[in-house]
Amino acid sequence: MRCAISPGRAGLMGVLVFGSANADLVFPVPELPAPGRTVMGQAWRALPGGKGANQAVAAARDGVPTAFAGAVGRDALAAVAMSALRDSGVDLTRLRDTDAPTGAACICVDQAGRNQIAVAPGANALARADQVEDAILSPATVLLLQMEVPVAEMEQLIGRARRRGARVVLNFAPPEDALSLLGGLDLLVANEHEAAWLADRLGSSPDAQALRAALGVDVAVTRGEAGADAATAAAILHQPAFAASVVDTTGAGDCWCGVLAAGLSRGEPLAAAMRRAAAAASIAIGRTGAAAAMPLQAETEAALLRG
Repeated sequence: MRCAISPGRAGLMGVLVFGSANADLVFPVPELPAPGRTVMGQAWRALPGGKGANQAVAAARDGVPTAFAGAVGRDALAAVAMSALRDSGVDLTRLRDTDAPTGAACICVDQAGRNQIAVAPGANALARADQVEDAILSPATVLLLQMEVPVAEMEQLIGRARRRGARVVLNFAPPEDALSLLGGLDLLVANEHEAAWLADRLGSSPDAQALRAALGVDVAVTRGEAGADAATAAAILHQPAFAASVVDTTGAGDCWCGVLAAGLSRGEPLAAAMRRAAAAASIAIGRTGAAAAMPLQAETEAALLRG
């Protein structure tokens, strides 16, 4: 079943993700390799990933209409990269096929669930803003972005989204010198490492309130076991992390962002959307993989009730 976002329908709510899609090559290892050292692991697996695709899967599994715009190659890894999107009913009519290789990531995961990740963007570098039509960028749409597709294309799309009234959320991962993007956002999401990187360049403290003051846009900072903080014009928010048994943290941040966007697209206030995102992420880190670990709406709602 396709969970499509169709332009022109009054009142339609949904999430549009413009971002990356990768094949994740996952290597479970007893410990993360040090420079110059080879670590022998167990059998590797090829799983769907990419921050954009992961977040789209998380939003779709949380029960909102979700569309994905990005690029893959015409190779065997494309089927891996797109499998979770298709299985989750994400609308792929804005997907671009290219002659470049599909993006890929090498992920080492140790016995404590910690990871090291190397990414080759491949076709993701060919994602273009014109794959997204203006009609979909309505006030009922949450546009969700990450930093794994070209900055110039994101900048164009953010400008168009602002003019059309769509709500714009950017996950600042991985961080790079693209500060020109940030002024057009409704919400910036960063983990504590990304927040520290950004604060260093802004000459501010890395907390959400200081970053908001420096940027002039709402900011949420996720802190793993310490939960998440957000600063808006109206309030300073804190959402504790839900108790969880950690198996693999690879997709936790993407889960948090996708489910947050889903909540916002339903009209939930930021505090409620953050709580929902925290509940979903607590489920995802108890599973292996990234896109494959994203919980269904009913699972997240059950976690919220247990609370």
